[in-house]
Amino acid sequence: MNTKEVEQMCSVRQGCNHGAAPIPQEGKWDQVREVKDISGLTHGVGWCAPQQGACKLTLNIKNGIIQEALIETLGCSGMTHSAAMASEILPGKTVLEALNTDLVCDAINTAMRELFLQISYGRSQSAFSENGLPIGAGLEDLGKGLRSQIGTTYGTVAKGPRYLEIAEGYVSRLALDENNEIIGYEYVRVGPMLEQIKKGKDANEAYKNALGTYGRFSSDAGAVKYIDPRHE
Repeated sequence: MNTKEVEQMCSVRQGCNHGAAPIPQEGKWDQVREVKDISGLTHGVGWCAPQQGACKLTLNIKNGIIQEALIETLGCSGMTHSAAMASEILPGKTVLEALNTDLVCDAINTAMRELFLQISYGRSQSAFSENGLPIGAGLEDLGKGLRSQIGTTYGTVAKGPRYLEIAEGYVSRLALDENNEIIGYEYVRVGPMLEQIKKGKDANEAYKNALGTYGRFSSDAGAVKYIDPRHE
């Protein structure tokens, strides 16, 4: 249905009408006209309106269908429930359906929006990888321990900095020099420790096997004091 003004106009042919500009997808240049034309693996981060938590979402999409979804959340305990639901809801849906799916948490919805923008404009991680990445590539981001890599540090003017968690694992002790400055730390690789315990190893032995250090942690390297960053 047209307005009266449009009906009275004469027709003029569109000269420049060559369709969509091609975008890079899995080692090819594709003109994306429909949802089924979209493929690629990509990551995105979203946040909720009050910014109490964030979500990192990884999707592996083949021919418009989400084949793999990795959801990592930070900050809000309610998000863990949404993440569990999202891992059940997202695989098997098209990227368009996923934009309009009730994932409960705004952070996950925002992450889904950011991923859609990336992948529909040809900005996926696998844009120049021939045939894309296999299903399971998203899970490999977690590494051997199959745990999210999260860093947590804390500091106050009154008492200074505390390293609590780093990419390698849970920080158990900080090494301080004669000026009370941090020069190293000891950490526990939680994933490998739990794997050893599951296989029957004594918990104390598994804990010792999972310990590692970074920086000048030993007394020979200048450490004069060790503290528990959570209690000292």
